[in-house]
Amino acid sequence: MVGKSVEAPVAGPAGASPAPAAAPPTGPSTVPHGDPGEPADTETVLAATLAAVLRVEHVRTDAHFFTDLGADSLLMAHFCARVRKRADLPSVSMKDIYRYPTISGLATALAGEAPGTAARTPVPPPDPEPSEAAPPVGTPAYLLCGTLQLLTLLGCSFLVAVVTSSGYEWMSAAPGPGGVYLRAVLFGAVVFLGLCGLPVLAKWVLIGRWKPREIRVWSLTYFRFWAVRTLMHVSPLVLFVGSPLYIGYLRALGAKIGRDVTILSKHVPVCTDLLTVGAGTVIRKDAYFTCYRARAGVIRTGPVTLGQNVLVSEATVLDIGTSLGDGAQLGHASSLHPGQTVPAGEHWHGSPAQRTEVDYQRLDATGRVGPRTAYGALQLLSALLVYLPLSIGGVSILLAEVPRLATLLDEGPLAFTTWSFYGDALVTSLALFFGGTLAGLIVVVTVPRLLNLLIVPGKVYPLYGLHYSLHRTIARMTNIKFFMRLFGDSSYVVPYLGRLGYGLLPVEQTGSNFGTEVRQESPHLSTVGSGTMVADGLSIMNAEYSRTSFRLSRVAIGPHNFLGNAVHYPPGGRTGDNCLLATKVAVPLDGPVREGVGLLGSPCFEIPRSVERDAAFDHLRSGEALRRRLAAKNAYNLRTMGLFLLVRWSQVFVVTLIVWAAADLYPVWGAPAVALGSVLALLFSVGHSVCAERAVNGFRRQVPRYCSIYTPYFWRHERFWKLHAMPLRFLNGTPFKSLFWRALGARVGRRLFDDGCFLPERSLVTFGDHCTLNAGSVIQCHSQEDGTFKSDRTTLGDGCTLGTGAFVHYGATVGDGAALAPDTFLMKGEDVPRHARWGGNPAREMTDTMTEK
Repeated sequence: MVGKSVEAPVAGPAGASPAPAAAPPTGPSTVPHGDPGEPADTETVLAATLAAVLRVEHVRTDAHFFTDLGADSLLMAHFCARVRKRADLPSVSMKDIYRYPTISGLATALAGEAPGTAARTPVPPPDPEPSEAAPPVGTPAYLLCGTLQLLTLLGCSFLVAVVTSSGYEWMSAAPGPGGVYLRAVLFGAVVFLGLCGLPVLAKWVLIGRWKPREIRVWSLTYFRFWAVRTLMHVSPLVLFVGSPLYIGYLRALGAKIGRDVTILSKHVPVCTDLLTVGAGTVIRKDAYFTCYRARAGVIRTGPVTLGQNVLVSEATVLDIGTSLGDGAQLGHASSLHPGQTVPAGEHWHGSPAQRTEVDYQRLDATGRVGPRTAYGALQLLSALLVYLPLSIGGVSILLAEVPRLATLLDEGPLAFTTWSFYGDALVTSLALFFGGTLAGLIVVVTVPRLLNLLIVPGKVYPLYGLHYSLHRTIARMTNIKFFMRLFGDSSYVVPYLGRLGYGLLPVEQTGSNFGTEVRQESPHLSTVGSGTMVADGLSIMNAEYSRTSFRLSRVAIGPHNFLGNAVHYPPGGRTGDNCLLATKVAVPLDGPVREGVGLLGSPCFEIPRSVERDAAFDHLRSGEALRRRLAAKNAYNLRTMGLFLLVRWSQVFVVTLIVWAAADLYPVWGAPAVALGSVLALLFSVGHSVCAERAVNGFRRQVPRYCSIYTPYFWRHERFWKLHAMPLRFLNGTPFKSLFWRALGARVGRRLFDDGCFLPERSLVTFGDHCTLNAGSVIQCHSQEDGTFKSDRTTLGDGCTLGTGAFVHYGATVGDGAALAPDTFLMKGEDVPRHARWGGNPAREMTDTMTEK
């Protein structure tokens, strides 16, 4: 998740030079700036503390924090941190600041006497956590676990090499292309079934049945956990998410899943015996229900129970020990914390979730579902008879029948010492990469359009029928990450999305209309208004599902909006013109259409659309200044796109050399040559991506910035995003993930446990010793709202934990031993005290008696 982001109106980060706060108005209601340490009423102390943060003599108690005092969320985060350090004041969160944006209102609310405030809804207390972190494992155990993981990966590479080489020899001996195809079908079927069965076998042999328990990270028990989890993720059946085949795979792994269940999330549940899903339940994409989580060096496994006809919407997190009763619903961008239970028939949303009257199931379960068995069988036959033979047999025919390659490989060992070897590899890699890129682009902008002609918007279709297959095919083909990575963060992404089918006219070009990670379920039913800027992580939820059917609907985002990271926009979202949708906001489906405001949190609430100091670069966003700088930005971005293609092609070229050299040595070394080639290709790819990213920054660390998107520095930062080194999944949960982050400039303490965190700006992040990062967590050290870019450092102390799906923004500090709950959004500039437990969106301190307003 890289590129533009927005949290709330902000000023420059630390290390920058933002404009000073506007002088607050004075008058009879002014509170003098006194010594905060002296006994005084809450209002006086709050006013004095805020005056110190703003560096002014006094503030009026009725002055609005943002409109009158010129403050922003970063300054107010510092204010909250100072208030929390005082024993004589109650804790203040950013949510309180936005709800009560004056000293008098805030003081009244903290005293529990805010007029017109809604009654507090109790939230079940979270499961008790150990008061102290488990003692970390010793160095011998840590090294042993890493060694076993490395040997496992190398052993798997050798096994793949043996199988591949044996299959190639057998297919090459077939008479003619027809014989090659038949043998490719048989070989592909054996490999496919083996890869499907291996994770199941490993799970039952190494684990047996999953039970609630604790596993110390880096122990031998953890190694078995990691081995099973890794094998589960490499199964080809994971590619069949949304299919009955995937449901069957989870059942074989021990999950208790009823009839007519639809699972669209690619996040595979690991402790499957602890997962119960009732009949007719629908789980949307990007939902986490892994049945485990890590904290303070310990993995805890626990149950997740879903009743019948439950809806778990998109971008949700179900922690261990959670459940939803029959007919219950959990809205998008929501989470259930340990111990939370949604009663039967109730609708909940938010993080942590609370009761709501909003109906998230807008499609009735009418009609009959398509033939699930026939659909799964057809998918399986297509894979075995079409896709696998074409890929496997195609390579075999290429090596055996193409005269140039056949002659090259028949020259015997050490053919790679001749110049012709490198010349042929150069030509082949150029043809494969650039020819494949051009052909793929043509297919992506034409074939989905033709398929879309067979789908009627708003019409209800049965699941697992022809139209369902067409819908899934369109979604896969129009969400190829390579093309969004190529065109995103530039003016050229607009015509690309337009060719896919987006409704974007009239276009108000900014040069940063969309980031590099934008997804949709139907581009032909996605409309984005003029002048709107979209950050990375936008997911347009065109499809609605029930237990029997689905429907595609148009999703329209209004003009002159700004959307931050990780926004999931559903059909019927109640936002209109000129809105700011903050990072991880839950887009509302009820109430009036919001216009001219900002929305933050889950459930969302209104914040200012912008503040005065965010307009520092507005003079560059119109007129001659915009035209001149936009032209310069477009030229720079075009060179960046060329560099991106060059870097990707150079990787393909060297990998081609390695593969050909392995094939050249195969007659002498046999399978070890193939295994060595695969390991070298993998190591080169990782090292190549690391060097490319570091070279973009001149092999220097990044520093905090505050600038316009029309300055050359920001263009270089966009180049950095485009050439990001992406961590490989098999590195998760191993010591090698720490080495990867260190190679990219992050300051990493001892024995970091990273189960799938992502760091867009690696060199701005500092980790203490023994930190724990759960799957889907993000530490993002930048933000951009409209035309202003900001970045700052983020620091995690010793023994910190980030929960599943947690998001930490720039300028934040997490104290030693602190923990962030699942799906937490920690806003910029926040200071989490040592050993504190924070959670929610936006984050606030959590206790066993926590309540949500």
